[in-house]
Formats: sequence, C-alpha cells, structure tokens
Amino acid sequence: MSTIDLPTHNLARQAKQLVQFMRDEIPMARAMDIRLGDCDEDRLDLLAPLAPNVNDKGSAFGGSLVSVMTLNGWALVELALRRHGEDCDLFVGESSVHYLTPVLRDFRSEAKLSAQADWATFFRTLDTRGKARIEVVCSVPGEHGKPAATLCARFVAKRRSAQAS
Repeated sequence: MSTIDLPTHNLARQAKQLVQFMRDEIPMARAMDIRLGDCDEDRLDLLAPLAPNVNDKGSAFGGSLVSVMTLNGWALVELALRRHGEDCDLFVGESSVHYLTPVLRDFRSEAKLSAQADWATFFRTLDTRGKARIEVVCSVPGEHGKPAATLCARFVAKRRSAQAS
C-alpha cells in the first residue's frame, strides 16, 4: 500500500500551508518563488518561474533545479508526516541528480515515492525505531515527455527528542 489512510479533503489546504511555511522559513524557497502545483497522497508538484532561477545562458540554473527538486521531495515527505500526526526532523540523507537537457521556461518539479518505497513501511519503521528513511524520485519534465532533470533522494525522518522511543 502506498497511500496514507487519512481523509484527503484537507490535502490541498495542508499542502498550500506547507509551501507557505517553506517560503516563510527557507529564504531560498522564497527567492526562487516556488509555488504549489498539483498534489495527492502520493505525488506533489512544485512550480518555479524561470526569471529568478535563470543562468547566464538564459536557461534554468542547475542549482535552482536541484534545489527545487530537493525541496519538492522534502515537502512530499513532510506533508505525509504532518498528515500522519508525526513531529519529526526531516532531512535529506543522500541524493543524486542528473541534468539531461536545458530548461528554457518556467518549470515544474514532480515528486513521488520511488518504486521500492511505500508509506506503510516508512511509518511502521518510524513507530518502531523513532526514525525512518524513504526514497523519493523527482523530475523536471522537459520536451517530448522526457525529463530535463532528475533527482533520487533518501530522506530521513527522526522523531524529535520529546517523542523518541
């Protein structure tokens, strides 16, 4: 099972609040002007305009692409933690990025769990150990249905000390 068994009627509102939190608390997110795109229990999209993320060649700066994808993966997991009532520190443990083609316009990052990951195992491990890892894949769509950039990241959630087992 890959979805969280919680009501989804507040999902969009919670996702908007999370993106606003990111814009308020992470200066880079505000500077890159990230916005919420589509979301459901298994996927979250962030939008970013080209103008504040452009390089000297007129394409999206690689640092902006990896930053938006990393924030996107973090937001997918953070939203799931919040919806599950978990108070955790969440950080990226490792990641790899591939830049495949230049991005010449406003862009979207799409985050979802990797094929090997699922929420049930993640939350069961968090319940048992007080920390858990989950792998997320992100991509920036390019031309003709092919990705312009991809990121695979493992995020680590650790319950804050007051809740740790």
